Amino acid sequence: MSETASAFLPVAVDAARQAGTLIKANYGSDLGVNEILQYDLKLELDVRSQELITGILLAAFPGHAIYGEEGIAGDQSSEFQWIVDPIDGTVNYFYGIPHFCVSIALRHRKEIILGVIYDPMMDELFIAEKAGTPTLNGRPIRVSQRGNMADAMITVGFSKNKESIEAGMRRFGGLLTQVRKTRMLGSAALGMAYVAAGRLDAYIEEVISLWDVAAGILLVETAGGRAPLFVRDAALEKYSMCCSNGLLPLAHIEAEMAGPA
Repeated sequence: MSETASAFLPVAVDAARQAGTLIKANYGSDLGVNEILQYDLKLELDVRSQELITGILLAAFPGHAIYGEEGIAGDQSSEFQWIVDPIDGTVNYFYGIPHFCVSIALRHRKEIILGVIYDPMMDELFIAEKAGTPTLNGRPIRVSQRGNMADAMITVGFSKNKESIEAGMRRFGGLLTQVRKTRMLGSAALGMAYVAAGRLDAYIEEVISLWDVAAGILLVETAGGRAPLFVRDAALEKYSMCCSNGLLPLAHIEAEMAGPA
């Protein structure tokens, strides 16, 4: 277990739980909408949740940086950067589907050393520390041992522009008949947490933001799986993701996402 990560963990857990309490308390209420996009929307509550998380983290670590879906804060030159998704699964949340979470990761010198994902509706807290054993509500978790596609349960995400949706549909069509079941859950962070816990065997998405997957990457990797990121737009920290238990034959998808050698 990383002593560095352990020093920050209680504050990260507190921030995730407090934000989870906030969004659960407002679940099913009239919600303020800041922006409506063709394939997405932004809630006023997203901003409030990130402000709550930012306040907790920077009160404890004033020299750190915050990089979140709702903006940046703190000292952006810091070697410690918190990567925050204040509500991952905002569209689910808005439509009253109880599948969403808070995702917080800590990156030290470009390496993710801590990840916390909290699902307030299920009261499930996933924690990962670099070189440690990941847990769900304090119990160790590990990826599944299913190596045959015919036995696999996978989730495929669909991104927020027409090109990536069409690419995702092609990917989905190619996988649909190979696996036992597919699911489209609407939360990247929870999809990766479920892979880490062995509930799902893979999560694949054409274009995803770093804040959606940062905590999940560490969860999956410390649980024994694979979670490589493939750069789509380095400046905007947009990636392709093929996360799995490491046993399924998905090397061809990783190669396609990686592009020409």
